Amino acid sequence: MFREIPQGLEWREGHQVLRVEAWGPDSVRVRAGLAVVRDGIRGALLDRPEGRVERKIGADSAVLVTGRLRVELGDGVVRFVRDDTQEELLAEEPIHFWWPGPRLFTATGNGYHRVEQNFRSYEGERLFGLGQHQHGLLDQKGAVVELVQRNAEVSIPLLVSNRGYGLLWNTPAVGRVELGRTATRWISDSARQIDYWFTAGQPAEVLERYAGVTGHPPELPEWAAGFWQSKLRYRSQEELLEVAREHHRRGLPLSVIVADFFHWTHLGEWRFDPAEWPDPAAAVRELEELGVKLMVSVWPSVSPLSEHYRTMLDRGLFLASEQGPPVHADWPDKGVAEDVGVSFYDPSNPDARAFVWEQVRENYYRHGIRVWWLDACEPELKPGTPQNLLTHAGPGLEVINAYPADNARAFYDGMRAEGETEIITLCRSAWAGSQRYGAALWSGDIPATFDSLGRQIRAGLNVALSGIPWWTTDIGGFHGGDPESPEYRELVVRWFQYGVFCPLFRLHGFREPMAGLGPGMTGGPNEVWAFGDEAYRLISELMWLRERLRPYLMDQMRVAHEHGIPPMRPLFVDFPDDGAAWAVDDQFLLGPDLLVAPVYAAGVRERDVVLPAGPQWTDAWTGETFAGGRTVRVSAPLDRIPLFLRDGAELPVHEKSDAKER
Repeated sequence: MFREIPQGLEWREGHQVLRVEAWGPDSVRVRAGLAVVRDGIRGALLDRPEGRVERKIGADSAVLVTGRLRVELGDGVVRFVRDDTQEELLAEEPIHFWWPGPRLFTATGNGYHRVEQNFRSYEGERLFGLGQHQHGLLDQKGAVVELVQRNAEVSIPLLVSNRGYGLLWNTPAVGRVELGRTATRWISDSARQIDYWFTAGQPAEVLERYAGVTGHPPELPEWAAGFWQSKLRYRSQEELLEVAREHHRRGLPLSVIVADFFHWTHLGEWRFDPAEWPDPAAAVRELEELGVKLMVSVWPSVSPLSEHYRTMLDRGLFLASEQGPPVHADWPDKGVAEDVGVSFYDPSNPDARAFVWEQVRENYYRHGIRVWWLDACEPELKPGTPQNLLTHAGPGLEVINAYPADNARAFYDGMRAEGETEIITLCRSAWAGSQRYGAALWSGDIPATFDSLGRQIRAGLNVALSGIPWWTTDIGGFHGGDPESPEYRELVVRWFQYGVFCPLFRLHGFREPMAGLGPGMTGGPNEVWAFGDEAYRLISELMWLRERLRPYLMDQMRVAHEHGIPPMRPLFVDFPDDGAAWAVDDQFLLGPDLLVAPVYAAGVRERDVVLPAGPQWTDAWTGETFAGGRTVRVSAPLDRIPLFLRDGAELPVHEKSDAKER
């Protein structure tokens, strides 16, 4: 039943095969299949690291020990134990006492199965990560989370537990995870085998191990830590440039400005419309003189009106359809009155990645553009029918969740081939391993409400626990918001206060009055001076606060690059032994020294702040010092977000700068 394999053990009974291999410090990879365990199936793990492993095989059980992790195999069931304390971290749980055990394979045809992996549920367990979701939860115990990519719903199947482990469901198959009271169950709707990675450790250790086996993020370019200005949408080169010039006239910091969609001739031609952008190279030069980068929106979809459509169709560079033509969504395009059926390119195909990058290189990169906005990269199928897709890497149900990572890779590889080292792509979706391609994630097309702001706080912290250190939101929300409304102006100020402390600092949105979807569309004003004099005064002070904090933030970005620890993180990442820290879902740390407690409800002017046990905490605004391990109520007027400094840390928080003097 058991045999030794390189770095691991294999168990076989009947047609079922289970393989456990050491895979990094204190970590193993577990795969199970019928008849055979396959290599080469799409996943997030890099090549297996070498390490020390001890194995012992008995008559009806076996043990593998790697570092602090002990894996016990008996009667076809896997149990994960901390080797030094013998504490059970996680164990498989049979679905029924007779059959089928903890793993179920239900045939879907042609060698594929609906697979289920069942684990024990534990009273008091807290579960985090899983990408980005809009359910408003930080601790997701009790939730059912779909493993599928959608706008604002991002599937990164890394789970972090307060029991001292992390688990990566190492397949991009569509499915779900059920975090129930009776079981934790992972399900893939169609796959050839079960594949997951398990590591023992506290959250910071889990994240460092995870970066080691799926890839470290690059170093964030220094300019990317500044302010990014965007709206839906600047309709011309001159309109965009005038906004950058106004920032310069007002003495406001600006690092990036964005050319949103419909700047193109046709969708999938990946070039500027000369009627609206007569000289993009000149625009880039003028912006560079102002110290500003131009970011351009690049979509993965191709209209049949595109000059590239027939070539890509003939060369098999689109996602294929199991049934019917390769039409994946309807979308407006220039030159036609009605929407047209568009196709998505297949980034799992190396030839398709190279083709798209060549168009981007010729039509954008050649003009000096180096920053990419990869919008709608879930991909945004309409209707969402992954079961009808066939990709270069495999059937849609098995691999489609990796689409955004493969899309980011096209730009990462293209930039590297051009000798570029500062690489960042702003993506609307991501999967495990996206971070190694310089992918930054934002929270998608979210509502412009206080409730939405609160949900983003939790969503961003779960992203941080999913191995993506570069994250942001549309400050002010995306859908709606009247710049003339006093209520909305309060929301914008509170959202800016939160945005200052996010890894990326970016204003975007589709403000009222809003036009219908089409090539000529634009929204209301969305510049920092558009929300009235009082909001502008407060926002401009926040912009300079961000500038003062950039050296500190860049220090944390280097930590993320080297160790995989995100700059923005829940309190328990730094204080895993403080039970109260695990229950806090609306505060976070920016690096080790700055505790942030956002205000995310209308009219609120004070709030409670939990101070983790151990350090002394100083109110950054008043200088008052508190011992940790307590909750304090602090003032939060509209011009102030509660901030606390750890153990006398000196950060330039409360200094005010007058933009007019600059």
